[in-house]
Amino acid sequence: MRTSTAIDALRDVLCAALGSTEPVCAATEAGLTGPDRPTLIGGGALYGPTSPAPTPGVIDDLLRRAEELRAPQILVPHVRRTDDLAPLRAGGFVPFDAGVECVLRLSDSIDETLRARVGADRLAELRRLHRDLAEHTTWERIRLRELAATPWAWDACVKLPPRNGNFSYNARALDALARGPLAERVEVLVRRRDGAVVQVGLIAASQNGRGTYHLAHAVDDSAMDRETLYAATVYELCLDAWQSGLDWIHLGRVDAEDARSLGADLFIPLDNWLRAPGLAPVAQADPALSDFAAPPVAEVAAAPGPVRFRLRPKFDLIDMSGNTNPFLGREARYPDLDTTELARIYLAAIAALPGGDRLGALTPDHLLFTSGAVDGLALLLSALTSPGESVCVTPPTFELYAHFARVQRLPVVEVPLCGAAMSELDNERILAAGPRVTVLCDPNNPVGTRLDRAQVRELIASSRGLVVIDEAYVEFSREPSYAALIDRHENLVVLRTLSKAWGLASARCGIVLARPGVIEALRRVQVPFGFTDASQRAVRERLSNAHLALDTVPRILAERDRLAARLSGHPAVREVFPSDANFLFVRLHEHERAMARLRGAGIMVADTGRLVPDTCRISVGSPEANDLLLQVL
Repeated sequence: MRTSTAIDALRDVLCAALGSTEPVCAATEAGLTGPDRPTLIGGGALYGPTSPAPTPGVIDDLLRRAEELRAPQILVPHVRRTDDLAPLRAGGFVPFDAGVECVLRLSDSIDETLRARVGADRLAELRRLHRDLAEHTTWERIRLRELAATPWAWDACVKLPPRNGNFSYNARALDALARGPLAERVEVLVRRRDGAVVQVGLIAASQNGRGTYHLAHAVDDSAMDRETLYAATVYELCLDAWQSGLDWIHLGRVDAEDARSLGADLFIPLDNWLRAPGLAPVAQADPALSDFAAPPVAEVAAAPGPVRFRLRPKFDLIDMSGNTNPFLGREARYPDLDTTELARIYLAAIAALPGGDRLGALTPDHLLFTSGAVDGLALLLSALTSPGESVCVTPPTFELYAHFARVQRLPVVEVPLCGAAMSELDNERILAAGPRVTVLCDPNNPVGTRLDRAQVRELIASSRGLVVIDEAYVEFSREPSYAALIDRHENLVVLRTLSKAWGLASARCGIVLARPGVIEALRRVQVPFGFTDASQRAVRERLSNAHLALDTVPRILAERDRLAARLSGHPAVREVFPSDANFLFVRLHEHERAMARLRGAGIMVADTGRLVPDTCRISVGSPEANDLLLQVL
């Protein structure tokens, strides 16, 4: 529907609706606010999904036609913000927010897809609405070419009011569509109750054969509830699309939250572009790259290859750019690079955690998905450090921090933790070392304690380098995340993971939270397509049903406390450290003997004796596993 042929056809439909040879109408009639002047409509988006951003040649033609028609305004409506907008800006057009277009992409069976997106309760509600309507109404699909042979359906299409208040298909417009080149791809949906039409819609098959556009939807308010009808219709379209082997349904320009409640997972921002007297062009502001970016990263304009197009949707394109196998279905295509909606879902999910109400300043631009949190650290060291710059770690801590630094030939400075619980920082030594990056683990792995918050804040505020806080276990702690400070500190980076509390270790999903300029630097060194579609589906389902994971956290904490109490009085144990994580750090009386007994019983714990003498780290297991460990000891 975004090809030049389709746009020309939709322009003819618009002209027919207006009863003119050119698409010129009053501004208010085109949905514009402001001076009610004659407006030349460029493209056919008033009757289609969106207008493709015009090329310089198309803009020149619009300017010429506007002059000939004496139309002081030109409107190019509903242009994707992800298109190449430079020609519009150069032509003197100014953008105005036009909302979003919503797409529901199908991955698994329809019920599995919707359960992952909207949760089991909402899915049950949609199925009930669909079932109840099926008992009281009939549902028919009529090819547009055959609509003239069913006068009652034709009349309903032109008489019922449109659901969203957009241009309705009057008789002239519907006739132009039926006679035009798009007619073969368009069907009319009709729902009747006791013989009376209560709902009609128009859908069109996509050019690439993988999806359906929902062009128009009209309901009889006096007969049935329109929201119920719409929800049931989308579910019906999902069923039909899945059974037909389609990949997506384009829901059009509808309310984003309504679309999310129906399973939509792709939201593309749109603008209306207007050229009119008195409008001053607005300069485009490119996203600023962080000053922490290493010179080789800062010197390239953007990442080469597919990452440049990560925000450009490809669902309705015929993609012949990837050199993949065209005969083996979804799995043969590269993963989706646009994770904006998934980032929004993640931020909404963690807002329910302690301190989450203070994360409102974070947006998807502050977030990058990585292949586990350690991959996020590796990207940071690649993108934000130069040879000779040092990395500070605070042992005992996660050993991969120093490992990745040394692999990248970065000097490692060790400043051990202080205090009986190994929870205090030696900020004076850290700042004196002047590291480019300081990596903290909080809650600490392997100790399990939280770092002194006042000292952490002091370090962030005083350091001239980056402070990276790995919060892999923060969901098990009552203390809030440091992510709320990101908006105030350019040098703060927070690493999170879905491998621990969220139970998705096999999906390999880490999260970097930082200022957008830092995130942009990381994107320039990240390997594209590392976050697979299978992982994205698993993450979306877990986050959309967050309670399933978060409800297990109290159980883990209760079992942790029980295990800690039993170990504290155990003759083999010298000390159990306090823990804000899902594991216990334990100092043993006879370290080697205890470790040997556990190995002999087939029980694996982390031997941390090389970090802190006579210690091990014990993950909290099931009650049965914990009891067996106590018995073996």
